[in-house]
Amino acid sequence: MPLLVNGRRVRLPLSAAELVRAHPPLEERARLLRGQSVQQVGPQGLLYVQQRELAVTSPKDGSISILGSDDATTCHIVVLRHTGNGATCLTHCDGTDTKAEVPLIMSSIKSFSDHTQCGRLEVHLVGGFSDDRQLSQKLTHQLLKLNDREENENHFPIIYGIAVNIKTAEIYRASFHDRGPEEQLRAARALAGGPNLSTSPLAEPPHFVEHIRSTLMFLKKFPSPANILFPGNKALLYKKNEDGLWEKISPGS
Repeated sequence: MPLLVNGRRVRLPLSAAELVRAHPPLEERARLLRGQSVQQVGPQGLLYVQQRELAVTSPKDGSISILGSDDATTCHIVVLRHTGNGATCLTHCDGTDTKAEVPLIMSSIKSFSDHTQCGRLEVHLVGGFSDDRQLSQKLTHQLLKLNDREENENHFPIIYGIAVNIKTAEIYRASFHDRGPEEQLRAARALAGGPNLSTSPLAEPPHFVEHIRSTLMFLKKFPSPANILFPGNKALLYKKNEDGLWEKISPGS
């Protein structure tokens, strides 16, 4: 199946290293992204994506203009965008079920696409580094050297997080203080679904320990959140208010 890179058809399969050698602009764009300073993104217009979550929207969205995620060490952040209508999907993958996640990403973009519209799919992949357990390498092989730095003989990722502007398609390095509604509940879902607290403890960002501590305290307080926090098995609904902040929707409103 052919892949479009910079508007050209590329025959698969290609290794990551072969793809970079065949298309030098890919390495140059990665270098430019690494060289950016990290932008602190506020909550207005932001939809934050946690580990094992996926979000998709389009420029027609009146509430969301930025999709973003961070804290990616061995994880990968994937952005898929349709150039015709601007529909954009961002997901934070940790390798738990990649085989199922890829078709879900594709179907989410297709749900926003009109088949009569011209355009192509652009994919952006950020994350991973040369970790000791080689978990990152299993995902992107030799391409990982583009996001790796070494300090005191330990390896760290250069980029931990990115944001994508839905309106302009700009992708930039980012970090986030506000991570949307029910942050601890959503983090508990990811933590409870895996065997390890961290796949790369030496490379985690400074706030990682506090994040894990607060998530564990949440699990201790709500050992069965499905029964307590979702009465009647009803979803928790939120919307962006006039100030661009998340606001819980009361049942029946």
